[in-house]
Amino acid sequence: MTAIAHFDDHQVVAFARWLEADLAEIVDRPMWSMSTRDAEHALLALTRVRGQLDALLMRVLRQAEAVGAGLDTGATSTTNWWSHATRTTRVEAHRTARLARSLEDHEEVSRALVAGDVRTDQARVVTEAVDALPDVVEEGVPKAATRFLLEKAGEHDAKALRILGRRVLEVVDPAAADADEARRLEAEEADALAAASFTLVDDGRGTCHGRFTVPSLHGAMLAKDLKARVARTRRRAAEKDPDPRTPRYARHRMGLAFVDYVESRPRRSVPKAGGLAATVVVTMELETLLGGLRAASLDTGGRISAGEARRLACRAGIVPVVLGGPSVPLDVGRRRRFHTEAQRIAMGIRDGGCTADGCDAPPAMTEAHHDEVPWSRNGGTSVEKGRLLCPPHHRRVHDAAFQHHLDKHGKVRFTRRT
Repeated sequence: MTAIAHFDDHQVVAFARWLEADLAEIVDRPMWSMSTRDAEHALLALTRVRGQLDALLMRVLRQAEAVGAGLDTGATSTTNWWSHATRTTRVEAHRTARLARSLEDHEEVSRALVAGDVRTDQARVVTEAVDALPDVVEEGVPKAATRFLLEKAGEHDAKALRILGRRVLEVVDPAAADADEARRLEAEEADALAAASFTLVDDGRGTCHGRFTVPSLHGAMLAKDLKARVARTRRRAAEKDPDPRTPRYARHRMGLAFVDYVESRPRRSVPKAGGLAATVVVTMELETLLGGLRAASLDTGGRISAGEARRLACRAGIVPVVLGGPSVPLDVGRRRRFHTEAQRIAMGIRDGGCTADGCDAPPAMTEAHHDEVPWSRNGGTSVEKGRLLCPPHHRRVHDAAFQHHLDKHGKVRFTRRT
């Protein structure tokens, strides 16, 4: 095949025509006569040439973008036209275009690629690593990082070079690397806290499903706690049965450890809401506690079996309320202004939440109100003479602009004074 050149062809165009023709001819040459040494030299040389050709292609691509090549066809960009005309994927075409633009700002890398000293993928790694350096580094740091990575390109492929590139600042400017790591970690931690989330859904069949996102530190803390509980449980099981026949899956063991974590929280560590520790209140008949079969109720609206209620009555993470048996005194008279925790629990069970008409605030989101006679007017502090109200409705009870009364269901209704 003979290249057809035109007298007005640009040198690069003439070279491309000649190269296309000669390559088509030489590829058909038989390879059987090539010795081991010849094959080795050819592979190394062609690999260098491929990088050099990529460098030339990217320079031409930048010129083509400058003169608007392909835009007269209606293409939205030269790169898109080139991608379509050559059947190059759009992703790869734009990836090449980005490297071409980057090489204009990294002359040392561009020269190394033109000389065949680095591969195209290595050149991309070097430019990306240097561009990723923080803006606050000293002026000579990017050049030092470039020289270091180009030197290492002679010893490592692109994958290994990328790993070096991530830590290159530690080599060329250790002090700046420490400061950058501190800034990066602070930013990551702030972002992690901003992204923290927790969702929990009850499927109505006795099981809750959830998802959560927490910072890595807190994830590690939780995982370490749960793994320690798993280890403790397995150790105790091994003492009872050295050869268990049915080992549980790791995820199941972790699930049981999480259940134990929730149940065994010390009550003193549980935050308070509305003057009451945020613990689940289990209400049961005395008969249930003594071995009966009647189900128990939760202050969240759920129901649990009698056996589970008796088991939970021994744990620290819940508050058992036994009806019909000995109880904590619920009337402390004038000796105390604020309702006790026992009183708040009893009021929560009785009222079920805010007693304002139409309000569904749960007990944990309410405050205890001296219903009939305020404390300031010698009123007593008791369950009988108190009721639960959410903060907005509690403020409204004491707002002179409103008057209130109880309807036939015992709910508080408000009307504005005229």
